[in-house]
Amino acid sequence: MREQEVLVKFTLPSATEVQKLEKKSLVSYIQIGQPSTKALVAKWGTAPRIQLNDSYKTTQDILEFVASERDKLSESDRAQMTICIKADAMTRMGIITDVKQELRRANALKVSYAAAKTLGYE
Repeated sequence: MREQEVLVKFTLPSATEVQKLEKKSLVSYIQIGQPSTKALVAKWGTAPRIQLNDSYKTTQDILEFVASERDKLSESDRAQMTICIKADAMTRMGIITDVKQELRRANALKVSYAAAKTLGYE
């Protein structure tokens, strides 16, 4: 299992209806949030950034990212590949929408959103 260094900080939004992903090997992550360290903030600013694998990218890089992630999977698993968006709860929907549009262009239609489970009493 490959671990990647998280370069963005995020607090997951809360949700009451949460499901676990069955086969995590078929999941690729797009993380969105502010840079996580002071050094990264000094270099990139405080605006939310998109992290693909171990580096910051733009929405234009998503097409290539999806293609490379698909190539890592076997032919039979490619149709079940899921993209999981891990975004900070305060990320503006404009960024999320831009990412989703690029995922549609890449024909990555299985998208999930990471969330923290709550009981719904808040």
